[in-house]
Amino acid sequence: MENSQHASLQASELSCFRDERLLFSDLSFTLHPGEVLLLEGANGSGKTSLLRILCGFREADAGDIYWCGSKIAESSYYNDMAYVGHADGTKKELTVLENLKFAMALGSAGKYDIEQALDKVQLAGFDDNPVHTLSAGQKRRLSLARLLITHNLLWILDEPFTSLDRQGIKLIESLMAEHLAQGGMAVLTSHHDLSMADLNLKRIHLQACQ
Repeated sequence: MENSQHASLQASELSCFRDERLLFSDLSFTLHPGEVLLLEGANGSGKTSLLRILCGFREADAGDIYWCGSKIAESSYYNDMAYVGHADGTKKELTVLENLKFAMALGSAGKYDIEQALDKVQLAGFDDNPVHTLSAGQKRRLSLARLLITHNLLWILDEPFTSLDRQGIKLIESLMAEHLAQGGMAVLTSHHDLSMADLNLKRIHLQACQ
């Protein structure tokens, strides 16, 4: 992983069309360690499309993305980035433990082992439960545990507070605060008002072009 002290995510003059409609254009920003970028805007304004571009799931129609000064395809970006989307990204037929072992095999080891991560997200004792037996909130917590067992400097989160109660929301906020304090970065969409103290927050409000 790149040294977090010198890491940065930079978007330069990004443009995106969907169904021949311009969602956004000439969008630029820079994100440094310890910072959060919150994407705001109405449904259809391009928030999820921008996240998908940042994840490499689709290409921007114009512009470039840089990681630590290099284009993302020429850097360690995909090793340093983790994505949690609307879907929880788990295999329903596998157990909680099997899902986390699979995730761990795909990335470098994080700060927490599986047992510690499950305890952190309040899923201790659910190791052998098939994922399809979990509630929506528990599945969301499992997706967060995946972030803890792999070492990723940049978290990209699409509505991470979905399906969570007040306690679950506080849990995500504490995990994010810990991640940022350790030099991590995050980009997210959320209808939840981030109320974390001392949050180094940047905002981009997307408004679909007419």
